[in-house]
Amino acid sequence: MAYDPYKALYLHIPFCVRRCGYCDFATSAVERDSPIIDEYVESLVMDIRRASREGKLGAIETVYLGGGTPSYIGMRRLSMLLYALSMSMHLEPEVECTMEANPESLTAPMVRDIWALGVNRLSLGVQSFDDEVLRILGRAHDAEAARAAVRAAQERFENVSVDLMCGIPGQSEESFAESVREAVALGANHVSVYPLTIEPHTPFDAAIMRGEMLEPDEDAEAAAMEEAQRILEDAGFHRYEVASYARPGFESRHNTAYWTGKPYLGLGRSAVTMTQNAERRMRVQDGQVVDDLDARQMAAEDLMLGMRMARGVSDERVARAAAVIDGTETGGGTRLAAAAFETEGGSVLVAFDELADLGLVEHADGRWRPTDAGWLCGNELYGRLLDLAP
Repeated sequence: MAYDPYKALYLHIPFCVRRCGYCDFATSAVERDSPIIDEYVESLVMDIRRASREGKLGAIETVYLGGGTPSYIGMRRLSMLLYALSMSMHLEPEVECTMEANPESLTAPMVRDIWALGVNRLSLGVQSFDDEVLRILGRAHDAEAARAAVRAAQERFENVSVDLMCGIPGQSEESFAESVREAVALGANHVSVYPLTIEPHTPFDAAIMRGEMLEPDEDAEAAAMEEAQRILEDAGFHRYEVASYARPGFESRHNTAYWTGKPYLGLGRSAVTMTQNAERRMRVQDGQVVDDLDARQMAAEDLMLGMRMARGVSDERVARAAAVIDGTETGGGTRLAAAAFETEGGSVLVAFDELADLGLVEHADGRWRPTDAGWLCGNELYGRLLDLAP
């Protein structure tokens, strides 16, 4: 059986001016003039052209240049990549084309040039507008450089996103809240808020093990996420995904593709590709299969991914998932009879009813949606749905 066409394209740029203490991404700090970067970009251009020849780019709706720090590699290399893209697919204005950038490497000329070459959305890795917090994180920019980067981006881009981080040791509640307010005041139309996660084998992990840094406080992180929601919603943003807020019309279409089960192609070192058809979903990274799901597991994963989104999942989607997972065909309706889906491991609707009893989901207007508590207790919510088809 043929696979569905790719709808999203991710290009990984694994280079930074320095690695932050919390980072476990596939990136490395390499001198800007290193031939290693030139060789990588040339290889990525070849990958883009090969994917085009093989017909993999014909249905692409969103493109994302991530990293690492794409802005770090400079305009000459970015021009090569973006030109190759424009020659290999329909990089028209209706295609959302996002590029990540860090304040220390985004310049006004770069903003003008990448806009002219087809980028129409900028995602800025700010993390904080507090110099002391930026120092703790090991960021290469200060707060003023972050403000200048947002202003520079707005010379061409209306669609500007700012990433912020909470739960950082040494970061006060007011420091985080002020960073959220500053992102709003600067005119960002999209804000992503992430709690600090300590990943194994990172410098932050080692510092905690040595007793030199406190572990993030989960209660403080939860309080910060709630404060961000209050500030952003008061300012006219809506929370459309667990970590993402946008003014109407500025939701990230590329990230939404991940949460709605659209096939995506990843090019570059450690980039993940997801292929699927009605019977199988595979994720491949560096030539190795890292996920291989059957139809039942796909249905459970789709329910889980759907609950990352504010809109949740419809009764019709739950009914289709139940038919696949529990092997029972049934009609739709606003409520599904739990008895129709009984299996040894529990039914789909039973799972949702249990999650509702725990206050993690709610049912209204023909949809199951995550509650704020469900997002804060994501492991419990997502794990219960994935367990429907282990």
